[in-house]
Amino acid sequence: MDGVIVDSEIWWDEVRSTFAAAHGKEWTADDQAAVMGANSPGWARIMRERLGLDMSEAAIERAIVDGVAERYRREGAPLIDGAIEAIRRIAATLPVGIASSSHAEVIAEALAATDLGDVFQVVVSSDEVAHGKPAPDVYLEAARRLGISPATCLVVEDSYNGVRAGVAAGMFVVLVPNRSVPPARGTSDAADLVLDRLAELDPGRIDPVERGGAIRGAGHATGGPG
Repeated sequence: MDGVIVDSEIWWDEVRSTFAAAHGKEWTADDQAAVMGANSPGWARIMRERLGLDMSEAAIERAIVDGVAERYRREGAPLIDGAIEAIRRIAATLPVGIASSSHAEVIAEALAATDLGDVFQVVVSSDEVAHGKPAPDVYLEAARRLGISPATCLVVEDSYNGVRAGVAAGMFVVLVPNRSVPPARGTSDAADLVLDRLAELDPGRIDPVERGGAIRGAGHATGGPG
């Protein structure tokens, strides 16, 4: 979702930076990279450790989630050009789902702000599974709820850990790099396909590919943007 459907990665960074500054700390680019893809308990723990904060991880999580959710309520969704239209086009013929590292409250705010609540058959937060990205858990759970084999799912990602999660799940992974927060070096090499914009994605034109000795394909279903 973040960085694929909505251009919200920068919001998370700004909210964390403001939070750190309020506690006399600095939130750096390396800090931001460290939390990419982690679920809420995971990034709250990373923030507490990297910032050296004497407060509970639950309190850190609550402060950041509230800050990002408030941005949606106050400003609406930070849209990515052509993304909403692409999702509705794909969803017209294929089942789609969200498999996101975001907190469930933030996902709900994003769907309300984009008016996409009726489009996704399933919505899964990494907070609902044992491990966040780069573990495959959230994508495998989304496929399970969709009733679709992981081998016929297509993942759309913008981050290195997200791409790694999709690959680990045995899915076809399309990287659409986010311009506001570009993916780490090497992300393009890890993906099956790289596109400049989500609007360019046509699952029906993607053929099965052989990778790591296993045939994986897309075009029968999409395990939608993460």
